[in-house]
Amino acid sequence: MNILQQLQERYIQEFSNNVPFDEFLVNVITTAVLAGILRWYYIRYGNALSNRSRFAANFMPLALGTLLIIMIIKSSIALSLGLVGALSIVRYRAAIKDPEELTFLFIAVGLGLAGGANQPILGAVAFSLIIILLYAGQRLWGKRAFQSQNKLIIHIHTDSADLNGLAAIMGKHLSYVELKRVDAGESGLDASFLGKADDVAQLAALKDEVLLFAANTRISIVEQPDLML
Repeated sequence: MNILQQLQERYIQEFSNNVPFDEFLVNVITTAVLAGILRWYYIRYGNALSNRSRFAANFMPLALGTLLIIMIIKSSIALSLGLVGALSIVRYRAAIKDPEELTFLFIAVGLGLAGGANQPILGAVAFSLIIILLYAGQRLWGKRAFQSQNKLIIHIHTDSADLNGLAAIMGKHLSYVELKRVDAGESGLDASFLGKADDVAQLAALKDEVLLFAANTRISIVEQPDLML
């Protein structure tokens, strides 16, 4: 028996003594599948303004990396202390622009912890409940909590003094409209509206009709997500 075979048998035996291979395989596959589901859910239902597909690609490596670390150190106090010492001198900097991103990162770490601690069933059940609750919350409160980007402030300057006609155009193309200010003069009027549009097509149609309303008409549309309509 050569040295290579001896080393191979030694390390395979050591691995089998610490972590049974079948349990290791189940933990890795379960964690990978759950991280894949988390990635799909975040891309499909997430609300961050950043590139969700690119960000969600980190979930599986993060979960599997956490699983690997936990499986290595869980049977050794010395390795655990060594990891604490190593992390104390390493600083990771990541630009987290939205609290939602940090929330999903914690879920991915939790999946890795469950897999590394040999608790795949607990991880799967807890993850299923989390996803169900997140989805239910979005269905119940989503239209108010997650669709704030369609709230607008609209300023219009026109040579016409027909405020009723202008308001009729606004009501025709917007799902919600409220007149907030009017400044009238000899050359026409300036009007400010609070509005709510369902999509860009509504805004495009509104812009086209307003510009045809009268000569020298200008329109300015500004998004205001924090408005309470």
